[in-house]
Amino acid sequence: MIFVNCEEAINYIHSLEKFGIQPGLEKIGALCEALGNPQKNLKVIHVAGTNGKGSTSTMISNILIASGYNVGLYISPYVSDFRERIQLNGRMIEREELAKAVERVKSAIDNVLLPQGIQPTEFEALTATAFVYYEAVNCDFVVLEVGLGGRFDATNIIEKPLVSAIVSISLDHTAILGDTIEKIAFEKCGIIKRNSVTVSYPLQLKEASEVIDSKCSEMNNRLIVPDISKIVFEAEEFDGTTAVYDEIRFKIPLAGKHMVYNACTAIEAVRALSVYNINISDEEIISGIADSSMPARLELVSRKPITILDGGHNEGCAKAVEAYINKYFNGKRIIMVSSMMADKDYESYLCRVASKASIFIATRADVPRALSSEELMKSAEKYCKECCSYPEPLKAIKKGRELCNADDIFFVCGSFYLAGEIRDNLIKFNQ
Repeated sequence: MIFVNCEEAINYIHSLEKFGIQPGLEKIGALCEALGNPQKNLKVIHVAGTNGKGSTSTMISNILIASGYNVGLYISPYVSDFRERIQLNGRMIEREELAKAVERVKSAIDNVLLPQGIQPTEFEALTATAFVYYEAVNCDFVVLEVGLGGRFDATNIIEKPLVSAIVSISLDHTAILGDTIEKIAFEKCGIIKRNSVTVSYPLQLKEASEVIDSKCSEMNNRLIVPDISKIVFEAEEFDGTTAVYDEIRFKIPLAGKHMVYNACTAIEAVRALSVYNINISDEEIISGIADSSMPARLELVSRKPITILDGGHNEGCAKAVEAYINKYFNGKRIIMVSSMMADKDYESYLCRVASKASIFIATRADVPRALSSEELMKSAEKYCKECCSYPEPLKAIKKGRELCNADDIFFVCGSFYLAGEIRDNLIKFNQ
């Protein structure tokens, strides 16, 4: 089949969603084999963890771009446009290129895999699409974000990364990855391959650090952990932070202290490339970090009123949002709009975040897994005195803005699905 346009290609990828999440490397291995194993021709920095994968991957990518390299970035989820998931040099894959790469993948599935009774999932097909594209455009490096876990994630079909990065680990996807930090860390550490280099987030929980240390020792990896004693916070604002790490002074346009720790992880990841005689200058690091804005990560959408958009659903995200609000908006009247997934631990999120709201407006993102706005409102009522339900996200946003005075804070948070559904309209609404 030849796709007439990009939408047809994306619809095909989405059509595979019905096959669900099936951790394992057999199907992605068979698919890559049918495609000629494009992943074997890529130089990969592989990024796993619970919170901060996207921002850390983006910073690594942007630093390498600032160094003059041809860089692929594979991330999830997307916020506004599906093509955000496959990027080249900071830009989404071109529509024609996506259609062309998906055609190759579909042909391999239809002609080679299905006759053998092998049906790849949506994520496996998209990962193979990224590999095909990055090989075709001769990437110098590919920054590859793990989708779920690590050990059995489709991205882990790569044989050996140049560097493995393990960002902050916390409880999430417990039904698949395990119900303790140790079990989850074990799955994340599945990306650590023998005789390589691993960089770990500097503030890992003790239980996670012990697993990472053990895995690196087992796989003969040099383990690098940023030294937090070398971090100086010079200026912290609600729209970004200026900090110094190991004599590198940088401004990151991403809010929250955790983003500085992510930046330090990214810095050490690119520095680790020196073992391959790839040397990145301090100036290139500073430039790359400065360019690393991201949608729906404590994103400042408007200044009048201050409007923040954040996508994140687990306890680690909740802690970051709670700390952010406490630091910058303590005592302010906060109008909050939120949607959560029914299969997530939304109670842990709400107890930290909804408790900061003066008014909590529950809504429901347009996905089957979303919690109903009524159920979300009832849960939020335990933590916020004034709650209401508006099932349609755009009506919820409109109501929130109506309730906002000039000095109030408008905070839209929870699921990335909500962020993706309303971000463009929220920007237009504020303009």
